[in-house]
Amino acid sequence: MENVMNKKNGVDVEKLMGTIDAVKKDPEVANFEFRSKTEWLDGGHCRTTFQNFYGAKQEDTSRATPLIIEGDEPPVLLGENQGANAVEALLHSLGSCLTTGFIYNAAARDIKVNSLSFDIKGKMDLHNFLGISDNKRPGYESIEVKYHVDADASDEQIKELCEYVQKTSPVLDMLRNPVKVNIEMG
Repeated sequence: MENVMNKKNGVDVEKLMGTIDAVKKDPEVANFEFRSKTEWLDGGHCRTTFQNFYGAKQEDTSRATPLIIEGDEPPVLLGENQGANAVEALLHSLGSCLTTGFIYNAAARDIKVNSLSFDIKGKMDLHNFLGISDNKRPGYESIEVKYHVDADASDEQIKELCEYVQKTSPVLDMLRNPVKVNIEMG
């Protein structure tokens, strides 16, 4: 007999529920440590690699080759556009996290998503970054996110799902709440 998976929006719902049950039974399964290494290449160009990480109570070595993200600046900021700059990468991280959260939670609620996209804008002033003034913060002053959803669900279900995803998004939480960051010379 063929084993048929219960997939919704590309998500194996049975495995998703299995993961939730595993964490309920053993809270340590939820502890993860992600790692990256960033190396400067030239000018504003750098390369970040991701490979192994710790999660579900074990070292995960499933990535045979590392994942790579290139970083650079646009020419107006003296770069060569060899990758998104750091503040653009932050917008990608937010969009990626909201997408995953929405799709996984929609699948768990048996909601079929036909399309999903986000328009995300970050507004900043470079005075502090350039060392011209301490009166502005060096990072984003504001970030605006607009959802575009087409799903087989009522407007109320979609609104409730959007609100739930906002409450449970790790990246949105890190943007809204200070995270302890330790920096040292190696």
